[in-house]
Amino acid sequence: MTRSYFLYAILIIALGAVVGGVFGKFPAATQADTTVTPAKVSADFREALEVIENNYVGKPDSEKTLDSAVQGMLWSLDPHSQFFTRDEFRKLYEEQSSQFYGIGVSILQHRDGVYVQSVIPGTPADKAGIRYGDRFVEVDGKDAREWTSAEVSGNVRGERGTKVKVKVERAASAAPVEFEITRGGVPLPSIRNYFLLSDGVGYIGLTGGFQETTSEELNDAIADLQKRGMTSLVLDVRGNPGGLLPQAIDVVSKFIPSGQTVVSVKGRSRYAISQELRSRGGEPNRLPLVVLVNGGSASASEIVAGAVQDYRRGLVVGSDSFGKGLVQRVFPLPYGTGLTLTTARFYTPFGRSLQRDYSNGSIYEYFTNGGAEDEEAPRPKPAGVPVKLPDGRVLMGGRGIEPDVAVKGQAFNQTRFRINDAAFYFVRQLVAGKISGLESYKVDRQNHQWSIAPDAFPITDRLFEAFRAYTLANKQNALTAETLAAEADYARMRLRMEIATANYSNEAGIQVLLERDPQVLKAVEVMPEARGFVDNNLASR
Repeated sequence: MTRSYFLYAILIIALGAVVGGVFGKFPAATQADTTVTPAKVSADFREALEVIENNYVGKPDSEKTLDSAVQGMLWSLDPHSQFFTRDEFRKLYEEQSSQFYGIGVSILQHRDGVYVQSVIPGTPADKAGIRYGDRFVEVDGKDAREWTSAEVSGNVRGERGTKVKVKVERAASAAPVEFEITRGGVPLPSIRNYFLLSDGVGYIGLTGGFQETTSEELNDAIADLQKRGMTSLVLDVRGNPGGLLPQAIDVVSKFIPSGQTVVSVKGRSRYAISQELRSRGGEPNRLPLVVLVNGGSASASEIVAGAVQDYRRGLVVGSDSFGKGLVQRVFPLPYGTGLTLTTARFYTPFGRSLQRDYSNGSIYEYFTNGGAEDEEAPRPKPAGVPVKLPDGRVLMGGRGIEPDVAVKGQAFNQTRFRINDAAFYFVRQLVAGKISGLESYKVDRQNHQWSIAPDAFPITDRLFEAFRAYTLANKQNALTAETLAAEADYARMRLRMEIATANYSNEAGIQVLLERDPQVLKAVEVMPEARGFVDNNLASR
């Protein structure tokens, strides 16, 4: 049986089930004319395919047509039920297993191509000698100069042990540099960064999804930071789209007593038995806790934030979360494809459903309005359903997690995006030893250090003036002397971020940005209040 035939069969069977579930039996008077049956759906769909095959202006791709039909069927149910092609399903598995196969680089797209931002230690790219600032020119003989980041990523990934030929343009080399790299395992951790802020406040960036290793990674990060003097914790789940439900349970279990409800799951099939999922393990950690959320925090991230908020175990700071309260089960299909199907809804410990309304049927509006990262964009907030907690607080269901302390994230605009680009291009030349008078900044390769000292890589007036001159000389940057003067503080921060990245790692560079992040700063400011919650809620246990 071919894959196309299989998909067609699945489509007809599933459509029959959906139609039957929605419409049921019609009254006898109209049944002969309007009853929708699997046979009728099959005939209509087959006829539509024939019309496409015989009349479309080009030669249609039957596999893509069928894939789209299955996806359209699933989206008629809800925005989170999804069909995965062979490649997409493989990537889903890789993300859940916290590893994929490729060469091991973090990449970023700039105005004239895709560049290496950082090399992951111990990976094939690290061993081969790929560097910060390398621009992709060719991949396996194909011109990559106008590719997107997704195209570069898709072409350098592949089966373990296979080879890929990469040609890069390097600032320190007159001619392109070529590599033949054997693909290998590349870690895909949940925790992308952790370090100490001021006054013993630890920061852990749980931003990479909830995967098979999340709980273990969190244990290791907390232990390491406590050895270095951490006395309170900022747990950042901003931009974390969720993942494995059991891992969310394990994360919450580190902060609340064993046996307490973390989340309620209510479904109707054998795959989603209604139940209360409870915390497990030993004595909870007594660290004062602030959880950071934003419009990209969804699903498992909201389970964690919701439990912390319901039990008043800590403070939730940031901006409104996405609002996803549906549970999906993964169903593998033959030929390497698969789908995720919504089988249940979840609720916070005291009964809040966080799922936003999606009844208007617009997938675009659902994903762009409700969870938009642009916090300045106007977006309607659902009315929600009030839920009264045992301590008298009233929290709203049906609209995601509303933070206890609302604060906008770092402001970005077109000017700042241009400064980001300009800082990268300047530092690329700087660490290649190409900026006259500043040759001491030359770096051969990153040393993979995760964090930096507060006084590391200061942006001196001499260095900033060199950046200013370099940037204004290149008209493609589209920046003026007046603009740079007005945004001097931001430009200095971005320069330090790029220099830290080029010398140490992507994680060290991100630390520079986070130390000035308004939501992180607010989390540190309100930590004394969070400390009071620990005393009140865990003192008697």
